[in-house]
Amino acid sequence: MPSFHNKKQYTVAFYNLENLFDTYDDELTQDNEFLPDSVKKWTFKRYLNKLRKLGFAISQIGENETGFPPALVGLSEVENELVLRDLISSQHLAHIHYDFVHFDSPDERGIDVALLYNKKVFHKLKASRHALDIFNVDGEKDYTRDILHVSGLFDGEKVHVIVNHWPSRREGLEESNIKRMAASNKLIEIMETILYEEPEAKFIILGDFNDNPDTESIKNLVNNQDLFNPMEQVYSKSRGTTRHDFVWDLFDQIILSTSFFERIPGTLTYLKADIFDEDFLKLFRGPFKGEPFRTYVGTKYKGGYSDHFPVYLILHK
Repeated sequence: MPSFHNKKQYTVAFYNLENLFDTYDDELTQDNEFLPDSVKKWTFKRYLNKLRKLGFAISQIGENETGFPPALVGLSEVENELVLRDLISSQHLAHIHYDFVHFDSPDERGIDVALLYNKKVFHKLKASRHALDIFNVDGEKDYTRDILHVSGLFDGEKVHVIVNHWPSRREGLEESNIKRMAASNKLIEIMETILYEEPEAKFIILGDFNDNPDTESIKNLVNNQDLFNPMEQVYSKSRGTTRHDFVWDLFDQIILSTSFFERIPGTLTYLKADIFDEDFLKLFRGPFKGEPFRTYVGTKYKGGYSDHFPVYLILHK
């Protein structure tokens, strides 16, 4: 099998892992529902099953197009460094040269974002986290996920990878929109700081934005920074990455600098993007047929993968 460098085609993916928690109690976070003696009965056996399934799913993203697992994978809803180490050591990923970047965030539930990268393809240069300064309607600070920035050499070309998990819609769409707009503006601020020092900087922005491609927060980001969002072309009423009340949403997205369309020899160029919604990730019968095969529905264990499908894009040289 040829190497990544002979193939010159790479997958970049993002995957919300739906509460990848270990089975140990962290007294600093609200992780009590994911313990062996909790109502969800989150046992070590169930944890290992989820790791195995997620590892298999990640190994398959973009494989049909490139012949290889993803070079980069942005992740959300990971509890800590331990679960990431267990994930990259799991059955279907252990042979891949993955490492990861992760910081503990102040999120009250203890879920963070992270970046997996293949060390044979991506050389990490710097990594930093950026907190969101947002507040609830009662004026109390909302402790949520940080934004992760990783700069590195992607097959020798410098890129800036930014991983996001923006505030949810749990409070209601309108009530929570101000928080996602704050996240959008924070990301713009991060990018502008980078562009001040590197005017030609190339960005790959991944995340669960809890907003669709046509919403205010995403448009604010894309239009302000002259970005390209390939997920706009994928989004439809019949397809998305997560489904609620029989309505599809495409909250999971990968957004690029428009410079990825410049066909300069020796540089990474955009080829295609899609949702990775293979049949093995779906419910195959019943009223929710076609939806993501989840680990839990409420407190009921289903033993699936995640409540989100991954998204991915292909770059080539």
